[in-house]
Amino acid sequence: MKQVDYIIVGAGYAGVFFAHQLIKEKKSFKIFYDENISASQISAGVCNPVILKRFNTFWKSQEQIDYLDVIFKEIETYTSKNYLIDENVVRIFHNDSEKVQWTKNSQKEDLKSYLNPDFIKLESVENSFGAGKVNQSCRIDVSSFFTDILNYLEDNNYLIKEKFDYQLIDTANNSYKNFTFKNLIFCEGIASNTNPFFSNIPIQPNKGHCLKVKLNKVPDSYIIKKKHFLFNLQNDNYYYGGSYDRFDKTNNINDESVEELKSALKGIYKNDFEIQDINVAFRATVADRRPILGRHQKYQNFYIFNGLGARGVYNGSYFSKVLFDFIENNLNLESEIDVKRFY
Repeated sequence: MKQVDYIIVGAGYAGVFFAHQLIKEKKSFKIFYDENISASQISAGVCNPVILKRFNTFWKSQEQIDYLDVIFKEIETYTSKNYLIDENVVRIFHNDSEKVQWTKNSQKEDLKSYLNPDFIKLESVENSFGAGKVNQSCRIDVSSFFTDILNYLEDNNYLIKEKFDYQLIDTANNSYKNFTFKNLIFCEGIASNTNPFFSNIPIQPNKGHCLKVKLNKVPDSYIIKKKHFLFNLQNDNYYYGGSYDRFDKTNNINDESVEELKSALKGIYKNDFEIQDINVAFRATVADRRPILGRHQKYQNFYIFNGLGARGVYNGSYFSKVLFDFIENNLNLESEIDVKRFY
């Protein structure tokens, strides 16, 4: 049998960012990928430190922003590409009261570095009340990121393209098929609900649709947000999305969700557009809006890394290092993210 330091199950943001930590630290590992399109792979990839409904920020936002540059420069050393796109989020205001709230919040100590107090007027979309720019926001090139990372993992014999079978784990001997392992990390998103080791963890699937649309007039070069995000992918193709649905558990495209997106886009973009593609997947969310990291109660070398929600890039990159340090360097996990909060 071949011995590895780690087996990773899942190749969304959690899985590939944790794989990066192992590459950086020269650990041996295998990552299992069933080739199903994950929510991570169709995500917007927006890195936005502001909750745009209430114009406030979230836990450890600046730490996550600062680490983003670090980890993508590290990844660039072996993919030869930096996937960060320096493009700011702009939030279209619904009314004058939102502008007043933005101005008020922009003067708060924890928000003044994010909320730009100078309003802007967009030329290509409806924004009669103007828009506010989010400083330190950006996005990643999601498609290139996953294509390159998965190719790198495959080319270097880290990636195994097959569905992981829980029944084949030998817990007594720490083995799986023809591998023995020191640590087993489950980074499965909503599949965690069928994992016999972590099925009691309350992962809530949130179904999201997003569109790839062709626009006949090029919008301003921002990540434009009112109800959903609109930004350029390449040429005349744009991302628009995503929707949120906690109740539809089917894998099918929901026509009502697509119509909701089309209607919302027509509400801000008054020119013609053509839908090129529709994607749908389930985000793994948690009621307390914190990621889930930590050790299994019984099997001390079994771990979970999940619940990244809508901030997959931030949470995946930053907390991959936190989890690695917990396992390898015996650093404590903060109670807000520790899986033990559910035991």
